[in-house]
Amino acid sequence: MVRFAVGLPNVGEFGDPALLTDLAVGAEEHGWDGVFVWDHLLYHQPGWPVVSPTVVVSAIAARTRRIRLGVLMTALPRRRVQTVAKETATLDVLSGGRLVFGAGLGSLDAEYADFGEDPDLKARAARLDQGLEELTRLWERLPPGPVQKPRIPVWCPGRWPIRAGFRRAARWDGAMPTFRDFGRERPVPVGEFARVADFLAAQRGSLEGFDLALEGRAADGLVEGYAAAGMTWWVEAMGWWRGGVADARRTIETGPPR
Repeated sequence: MVRFAVGLPNVGEFGDPALLTDLAVGAEEHGWDGVFVWDHLLYHQPGWPVVSPTVVVSAIAARTRRIRLGVLMTALPRRRVQTVAKETATLDVLSGGRLVFGAGLGSLDAEYADFGEDPDLKARAARLDQGLEELTRLWERLPPGPVQKPRIPVWCPGRWPIRAGFRRAARWDGAMPTFRDFGRERPVPVGEFARVADFLAAQRGSLEGFDLALEGRAADGLVEGYAAAGMTWWVEAMGWWRGGVADARRTIETGPPR
């Protein structure tokens, strides 16, 4: 079964915590299954507002009762793991066990370098792996622990055709691929997505119990094909590049493309 979420930037015209919370409440009211927020400290446009995704997701958790929620993807290597462990466990309790924890390297080197952190990708990857292992230990050691057992679901990204991120994701509970040759203006071909699903299945032995999420626009007409290839979560991309806040409201109010 495929579930349907909305993906919300935390930057630019979406960089308003009250707006993001209202959009999430609307998503629950109109039948969506999840709301996921970006993680950024900075963005390419220096004058754009950027809001804390942790604060936003906390507000969403307090004002909703059903939808899954989370940050996709938390740049774990630039955070203190003990703080993330406490924040995520608390969010899981607050939401009644609805949190998904996405963790990646982060897409902007400046979010490391501008604050005195090492932006080297290999160093970030090592810190991510160490951080995820420590995070799961801390969820068990620091009460109150998460509601979900054996743990909060952990999803990791990858950028196909590079395999390293997908090998990492296969060790956890879900993956959310992006693609070097496809993106906002070029929808991912179903066959290319299927290659990712096949690779993950080979790494794990099967995709049983594993979530595979993809972000895009349902209007491209490919959701059924992705689902047949193994997708379990569709994330409808919202953003300034596709009509901004006004389009996001209309899309949310239309409901998920079931």
